[in-house]
Amino acid sequence: MVDEVDRFFEVLADPTRRHVVRLLGEGPQRAGELAAATGSSAPAMSRHLRILLAADLITDERVPDDARLRVFRLRPEPVVAVQAWLDQLQAHWQEQLGAFKKHVEQKEKP
Repeated sequence: MVDEVDRFFEVLADPTRRHVVRLLGEGPQRAGELAAATGSSAPAMSRHLRILLAADLITDERVPDDARLRVFRLRPEPVVAVQAWLDQLQAHWQEQLGAFKKHVEQKEKP
């Protein structure tokens, strides 16, 4: 899971790719729509989509009537893995803060 989380953050370090992921979170889109929405050129968007596909953050499928068109979708699994990692991190800090609170309360008793 750690490798998947690392890759997720590495890929999303780029603001355009974060924007693409936000857009795909709203629903499937074609590359041209993503390029227009992000203000990217078609070749630049193609590079971003290749990186997102290689990291398995998104999937693509061909449109049945026109094999040249591809629709891109966000994959939920990487997001679930990151959420699980964040949940573990939060649980650890809740435990640490609870122990600290208990320590401080015991020190305050006369």
